[in-house]
Amino acid sequence: MPENHDPSGSTSAAISDAAVRVLRDYTGRGPTKVRTIMGKDMAVILMGDTLTKAERSLVESGDEPLVHDIRHRFQMTMRDDLVEIVEKCTGRTVAAFMSANHFNPDLAAEIFVLEPVIEEPTGK
Repeated sequence: MPENHDPSGSTSAAISDAAVRVLRDYTGRGPTKVRTIMGKDMAVILMGDTLTKAERSLVESGDEPLVHDIRHRFQMTMRDDLVEIVEKCTGRTVAAFMSANHFNPDLAAEIFVLEPVIEEPTGK
């Protein structure tokens, strides 16, 4: 296992905290809810209440496609910062990054596929 592996959940908490800061820095407002779920070869950051007041107004007036496009652009712009956070916290390389938004309820998901850990053969 990587040196930074921490089954207590502090890795997940560190990723969540850093992701909130990145989103706040890029959009002016961070989510009010966040949770990072770690799997064997993945990390998923699920954020709630992410939209700004302006974005909420646009969604309510029927401009959901516009807000979806804006959010996707933010997420692609934040990509390098988010990948760096996950790599630093997990000690592993991110092989793929995917991002999605949902407006009712207001949710965003950042998905990171991690390179597999290469197991060292044990001597017999």
